[in-house]
Amino acid sequence: MTASHNAALAFDSIAQDYDRDFTLSTVGSLMRQAVWRRIQPAAIPGSRFLELNCGTGEDALWLARRAVRVIATDISPKMVHIAQAKLLDAGFAEMVTVRQLGILDLGQVSEKHFDGVLSNFGGLNCIEHLQAVALELRQLVRPGGKVFLCIMGPVCLWEWMWFLAQGRPAKAFRRLRRGGVDWSGIRIRYPQIGTVEKAFRPDFRLLHATAIGALLPPPYTEAWAKRHPRLLALLNTWERRLEERAPLAWLADHYLLEFERK
Repeated sequence: MTASHNAALAFDSIAQDYDRDFTLSTVGSLMRQAVWRRIQPAAIPGSRFLELNCGTGEDALWLARRAVRVIATDISPKMVHIAQAKLLDAGFAEMVTVRQLGILDLGQVSEKHFDGVLSNFGGLNCIEHLQAVALELRQLVRPGGKVFLCIMGPVCLWEWMWFLAQGRPAKAFRRLRRGGVDWSGIRIRYPQIGTVEKAFRPDFRLLHATAIGALLPPPYTEAWAKRHPRLLALLNTWERRLEERAPLAWLADHYLLEFERK
């Protein structure tokens, strides 16, 4: 089996329950809203976005509701099917074109001069050589266009505390393993912010690095989060106030990088 085939199968396996387990969860909703808050200034009515690893289409639907035209791509046929059905049910199928396409197949996108690109919640963690992605996006994004990349980082303090408290040190520090971690037949890597920034030079300039899940707990703490709604709200409030302050983005479950095409 090829790496692309393995990736498609891996994400097919979680597609049916993805919205229930993450999109509609308390923690997942707060994390996604934090990403939207950062994207909003670039999501201008009439603009054009390319979305990588679009999943079930939640971000594409949000963009479409803001009158943004979207080409949404994902390697998983089941994710694509769910996204298409969601957009059709919401009445935004004409605003969004959903295609089955892997991140490393961006050369097949014939459209150019996108105003924005979004890769949300770890799609790029499945890619070994991020320079290849940057080279493809260089051809697709107009000068001055924005690229938003939400990536799982190598250091997550919540993860350390959560799994150490359960007596599971191997899982607590899994992100630090050289070469990444195997999941469902694919390799997940956790690059540092500096590594991603270097991969996107010299054509893209890093504007902002934002914490997504530093004070907020990771999504797998959902049961705990539901029992502590006031604490969760307080953590979210302070994370949003401090989201760009160093070193918060370096210690988060995900970090969101905003690049500008030079």
